[in-house]
Amino acid sequence: MSAVLQKLKRFKLRALHNQKKFGVAGRSCEEVLRKACLHLQLPVPGSSLCLYEDGTELTGDYFWSVPDDSELVLLTAGQTWQGYASDISRFLSVFQEPHTELIQAARQLLSDERAPLRQKLLADLLGTVSENIAAETRAEDAPWFEGLESRFRNKSGYLRYSCESRIRSYLREVTSGASLVVMEAREEYLRVVGAMCQKLQAARYNSSYFDRGAKASRRLCTPEGWFSCQGPFDVDDCASRHSINPYSNRESRVLFSTWNLDHVIEKKRTVVPTLAAAIHDAEGREVDWEYFYRLLFTSENLKLVHIACHKKTTHRLHCDPSRIYRAPAVPRRKRPARQRP
Repeated sequence: MSAVLQKLKRFKLRALHNQKKFGVAGRSCEEVLRKACLHLQLPVPGSSLCLYEDGTELTGDYFWSVPDDSELVLLTAGQTWQGYASDISRFLSVFQEPHTELIQAARQLLSDERAPLRQKLLADLLGTVSENIAAETRAEDAPWFEGLESRFRNKSGYLRYSCESRIRSYLREVTSGASLVVMEAREEYLRVVGAMCQKLQAARYNSSYFDRGAKASRRLCTPEGWFSCQGPFDVDDCASRHSINPYSNRESRVLFSTWNLDHVIEKKRTVVPTLAAAIHDAEGREVDWEYFYRLLFTSENLKLVHIACHKKTTHRLHCDPSRIYRAPAVPRRKRPARQRP
């Protein structure tokens, strides 16, 4: 059918990075492009049209299959558009370098807003754009330290203290496990726990796990302080992609305290009872206490998880029987003495 006899197709159109839309109609891709360029005062040569939805270029063959009132983006020479992803990328870039005007506008909207959902969205937006992630000291970000003792002078120091407190609580639970051991073996149990304690003290209770300034192999976060949920004990990753930066603001610092360092092989149900039984049944064998140390206090058996990913069910996992005792030392064979001629 001749293009003259075909009805006009209507579109909603806007320029790249411009949210203002206008209507345009035409009987061909070329006609729509020409009208759009005229409206926006842009050159036709080198320009093209694509779908806002996915960035598909609008061509002559594709023109009539596109529904009426579809949204189009006008691109000039050198410009590209990948659909929704492009807008999302621009939206996220706002949070990397938030403008003062954006913060002021959000605060004004929040002060006048009464709908609970919109209040939450605006509060979350303000919390995000007002983050002071790069700041480290109390002088640089006083609101972050609100409610903390004055002895904490920098963020990393407090986060190290927070991690150390968790590990110390695990040590106390392991020490109380002496009650599971008969009196004759209790002294050996406490000796083993003492060895673990010395190793923990030398490692500063693995407090570097929460310290963004620590070496990469010793921390669980990025250099900026972002932590990612490692998922429940029985999966390899977090399906919800939970993440948090306790260095960013006071609220995130407080919320981070609800994240768990979860033992994959359970501490109270499995590791401590297995250690107690191993000491009781040693019969001259040497318990590999460093294996139990790694299960109790290190990331070999600890996963950092968002509270929603912390499954309280029984894990039903066991210690490795082949690693409970140290392999007996093999005595060196004496070389036969050389006979003198």
